Amino acid sequence: MRLLPKQERKPELLVGHETSDDAGVYQLTDSLAIIQTIDYFTPIVDDPYMFGQIAAANALSDVYAMGGTPKTALNIVGYPVKKLGADILAEILKGASDKVVEAGALTIGGHSIDDQEPKFGLSVTGIVDPNRIWKNVGAKPGDVLVLTKPIGVGIMTTGIKRSVVTKEQEEIVTELMAKLNKEACENLMDFTPHAVTDVTGFGLLGHASEMASGSNVSLEIDLQLVPVLEGTYELSSQGVVPGGSKSNHKWLEKDVVYSDTIDIAQQLVLCDAITSGGLLIAVSEDQAIEYIKLNDSYKVIGRVTEKKEKLIYVK
Repeated sequence: MRLLPKQERKPELLVGHETSDDAGVYQLTDSLAIIQTIDYFTPIVDDPYMFGQIAAANALSDVYAMGGTPKTALNIVGYPVKKLGADILAEILKGASDKVVEAGALTIGGHSIDDQEPKFGLSVTGIVDPNRIWKNVGAKPGDVLVLTKPIGVGIMTTGIKRSVVTKEQEEIVTELMAKLNKEACENLMDFTPHAVTDVTGFGLLGHASEMASGSNVSLEIDLQLVPVLEGTYELSSQGVVPGGSKSNHKWLEKDVVYSDTIDIAQQLVLCDAITSGGLLIAVSEDQAIEYIKLNDSYKVIGRVTEKKEKLIYVK
């Protein structure tokens, strides 16, 4: 982001790239702003229909993380049609379309190029009330942290590629990635979160560090409270860890303090590069208590403190 050319900041731009937030927000009227985001990646599962579902859910997530409602989507396709044929691409597009429909939005077009490695994703436009935008900054000391989906997705999908996970584990992680953050977002509308982000490529601690830094606070996270997909720690201890998770761990080494009892395998899980993860929410403790009653998958994992020497302390 620091290499982007400088441009005049217009007052209508409510959220730009300054805080590494989930999407951009541009105000149209006193009561209406648009959210714009884009995401795409190479296949992480073999089933083309599920790949389309996951890619769509992942792209739509940024709108939900800002407190918005998705309205339209554009497909972004890189695909070797002569090599793989049109049928597989059709399944990817169908999976994405079905997920966009589930979100209550419309797919209105897209763009494709011939590419030797398949890539797929969406550009999504949503709407939001300019006075009710959720940002990834604004967490306050005394808030608690809520996570709406378990982590370990990157390690699990690496295990799928290496054929070291069970069929049941593969089905669980695939369904988790394809699950929209729609319900988590809509349930949160009745509360007043101070900071919200979705947990994706930078992992739980990476996105948490952005929240802490931008909010000028520190975070305390309890490893025992963090929901983790079953079998993830075992895979991590066996070295089944994607390169992105290792990069996250190294990138965060100056910002995170781990208790002596937390080994490297556990640290890598907390830094695991995720696709289509849940929402990480900083909200007052009394509201968090009421919010987590709405779904068993919502878990309190820590709290926000005054700014300390490091951004995150994991016990």
